[in-house]
Parts: sequence; structure tokens; C-alpha cells
Amino acid sequence: MKEYQLHGLRALAQSPKGTVPAFLQAPATQGAWRFHHALEDYGPTPLVRLNGLAEELGLGGVFVKDESHRFGLNAFKGLGGIYALSRAVARELGLPAEVTLEELQAPSVQKEVRNMVFVTTTDGNHGRGVAWGARKLGCEAHVYLPAGSAPARAQAILDAGAVEARVLPLGYDDAVRYAAQQAQEKGWTLIQDTSWPGYEEIPTWIVQGYTTLAREAADQLAEAGVDRPTHVFLQAGVGAMAGGVLGYLADRYGAQAPVFAVVEPENVAGIYASAQAGDGQPHPAQGPGETIMAGLNCAEPCTLTWPVLRDLASWYIACPDQVAERGMRRLGRPAAGDPAVISGESGGVTMGLLDLLMTAPDLAPLRRDMGLNRQSVVLLISTEGDTDPVHYQKVMTHD
Repeated sequence: MKEYQLHGLRALAQSPKGTVPAFLQAPATQGAWRFHHALEDYGPTPLVRLNGLAEELGLGGVFVKDESHRFGLNAFKGLGGIYALSRAVARELGLPAEVTLEELQAPSVQKEVRNMVFVTTTDGNHGRGVAWGARKLGCEAHVYLPAGSAPARAQAILDAGAVEARVLPLGYDDAVRYAAQQAQEKGWTLIQDTSWPGYEEIPTWIVQGYTTLAREAADQLAEAGVDRPTHVFLQAGVGAMAGGVLGYLADRYGAQAPVFAVVEPENVAGIYASAQAGDGQPHPAQGPGETIMAGLNCAEPCTLTWPVLRDLASWYIACPDQVAERGMRRLGRPAAGDPAVISGESGGVTMGLLDLLMTAPDLAPLRRDMGLNRQSVVLLISTEGDTDPVHYQKVMTHD
């Protein structure tokens, strides 16, 4: 494994090895795809083509999947939340796994569904998705947030339907443990977007829910005349979204799979630390745990998706906060002829990294080794919009 330290970035390169696990192969992800398509308010989010930016950066193409439009939730997380909630209800009531939301909303089923209570910990986006899904099912949702969470994120969770959205005096990983304890003590159902030994079924459903956005993106690329992207940059907190999207795309493209880069905040880079350890096991980040990328502020990797990221990613890159701010501005102040994309801190980091890689002279060795050139077609996922509107405006009005 080759390591780079350039321009404030830390990067690790490896040759991918291994296969896509069964739960992310096409047959296993069909259920989530069908479930989402049956939702009344489902619609694919835009795939934005940035021709002006691609020309400016010397790339063949840049595409951004804009998840700020997902279900009116301003982030992608509802895909995993609503699917996992419905699967959990079906399991509890002994209903078929392929049950639709409409069937769960039937009066005959609602008598039992309404007694279920869900709980989760979130930086904001996952909790909002769980609250939204629970309201659709007629259930209660209790949501905890880690210390330092923006008040706007807690309020958005309450507005989405949670009966409780409480900021705890704990970091993210300890707040997850608190939610798990509450579930055990009170008989609630934990809907958490990370996993650990003994807690993997519900996270599997969440990760499968995220594959819908990957399938949409691949279909939209094909409609745009692009057989496949050459590079996919995926931001990671615990790595659930990154692992789900990477696994789906690796399975879909097979031997022609793109180069996958996993991108994290430098102070909370658990995936990077795990790759660097080289023993194949997940390891928590050892940094100070402070970053503006609230959605990625998670030290402990998801054990379910870590093997996917370990075996199938080519690059692991840790970025300072300035890279996320750079990406937010680049998307919000587009090149001539390109549409603007409103992207929050966690959503914009991959764009900031791409822009930096292609413009900083001292990053030429990294750019070369990643194979980024005029033949490259890069896919990015803007995972959220302005989920902290106050901070978004602050970033956009200062260079």
C-alpha cells in the first residue's frame, strides 16, 4: 500500500481485490428498488452534468448526484431509513419481506404497527429519515444527536415526525451506544445506520436501501451516453453509504468497475485508519473528532460494509475541513453554463477534493497515479443540501 502526504491531504493507494458480498449483488438489492418505486413520493434525484467544470479541470466529464431532492428531506438517508423500518415492522408482525408501505398503512395492520417504537442516533440526516418513515408508518421515533449538533438539525428531525430529538453530551459513537441501551431497556427497535457483531440485520436493510441511489445514477449515466464512470468518489462516516454504493456499482460494472476513492475528514478517518493498519480489521479513528462535516463525524467503521471498502476501494483519502468548504463553493458557484448545486459540508467534500486534485500543482503525482485526465468521467454524490443553513451561508459568503 502506497501512502502520500501532499497539500494537507493524506492518501493511501491499493490494488482492489475480492468480490462483492451477496447482500449487495443485484438479486439482493431488488427488494429495496421495488419498495422505493412503490412509494407515492418516490422519484429519482437529479444527476447533474457539469460540462463547464469538466472543461475547466481538464476532465472528460463530471457528474453530481444531487441528493438534496430526496423525499423533501434534503439528504439521501431516507432511502435506508424507510426501507429498514418497513422490513423491521414486517419481521415483527410476521409479514412477507416484500410488503409495501401502502400495505403497512392498511387499517387492519395499523392496529399493531402503531405500538412499535423506534430509536436511533444521528448527526441529523439519518434521524430525519427515520422520523419521516416512522410518521408514515404511524409509529413513534426517538432520535438522539451527538454533542455539538446544530439546533437546525434537531428541529428538522422534530418537523419530520419524531416525538423526541435530543442532543446528548456524548460523541457520536457513545450516543449510538446510548440509543442501543435505550432500545434494550425499553423494548424499542434500534434503527441504526452502522453495525457491530450481533447487530447486522437492520443495517443490512439500510445499506441495501442506499443502493437505490447508485442504481439511479448508473441508469442516468447510461441515458446520458456514458457506459460507466472511470472514477467514483464516495464520502464516508461509518461507511454505510460508501460501502453500499461501491458494492452495487462494483457488481454492476464487473471487470469494468471504476476506480473508487473513499473520502473522509482528516480528524475522524476511521476507514483510512483501518486501511492503514493493514490487518484487515476495522479500527476506530484516533483523531480529535472535530470536523464541520457532521455527517461524517463517526470514528468507528461499520463492520458490515468495512470488508467492501477494504477489498474493493483503490484509494483512501483524508481531507481537512477546508476541502469541504471548497467543494460547497465550487458547487454553489458553478462554472459558466453549469447549474448550481446546493451542497452541505458532508455533501461537498468530494467536489472539493476533485477540484483540489486537478488544480494544485504539487498534487500532480497524486493526480497522475489516480489516472485523472481528459479521458476521465467522475461521479460524485452530493449527499445533502444545506442541512445547517446558518453555516452554509457563512461558508458561501467567505472565501
